Amino acid sequence: MEITPILIQYSFGVALVASIIGFIRTVYFISLGYTLSIIAMSVLFASQYGGEFSIYHWLQVILLAIWGIRLGSFLVKRELNSNYKNAVKDQTNSSQEQPIGIKFAIWIGVSILYVCMFSPALFTLQGASQSGGINQWIAFIGVLIMAGGLVIESIADRQKSKFKRTHPKEHCTIGLYQWVRCPNYFGEILVWTGNLIVAIGFMNAWWQWALALVGWICIVLIMMGSTKRLEKKQREKYGADDGFQQYIKTVPVLFPGVPLYSLEKIKVYLE
Repeated sequence: MEITPILIQYSFGVALVASIIGFIRTVYFISLGYTLSIIAMSVLFASQYGGEFSIYHWLQVILLAIWGIRLGSFLVKRELNSNYKNAVKDQTNSSQEQPIGIKFAIWIGVSILYVCMFSPALFTLQGASQSGGINQWIAFIGVLIMAGGLVIESIADRQKSKFKRTHPKEHCTIGLYQWVRCPNYFGEILVWTGNLIVAIGFMNAWWQWALALVGWICIVLIMMGSTKRLEKKQREKYGADDGFQQYIKTVPVLFPGVPLYSLEKIKVYLE
């Protein structure tokens, strides 16, 4: 099946509907709207074109849906937490004061981004009629990377939540946090990197490559920006702790095994 610009426009419409929740609270455009858009596109395209899916395509779309449901559940639980509400109260009030024109611009912008991020799952459909070959092996490698990223992200969140319940005033250094300081962000990068790899052998037009690469580059930059913000927050909170200072000097900040210990002085364009 050939993926045309019409299907991309349809995806954009789905993302617009799913992320409209941001008009309730602006922050929802990039939190709940993010997860709802990915879930909605996964479910709708699976229900509409599932009969043409190959096994690796089913796995790709299912993993994206699971990713969205997992993160969405976490975000909903966080929103219901009174301590979190109090911590972000000022930020929430500030975002709600934004002009309606700014909110519309954010709505359109994030919807385009979510389509770009999801687009490799559409382009994989172009290889549904193929059997065997190097492209399918590459697709399965991509699926494995997606699954690995999802597992890492899930374990990291669980380990940190468990640690914070008993050590609320300490920085987490157990489990995956012994290898990298932001394993959850690293896991998310893996999910979207794997999603791109699945479609590598099936994209056959320049605009398809452009959409897919824009989505991937943006999410990597967003995760790097999130890492920078977390770094700053942790330095303010734990900076006087000698153990924390030793930890940040010896454990990579985002990519395990890569001796990069801080992003604070690195320019990230989506922060």
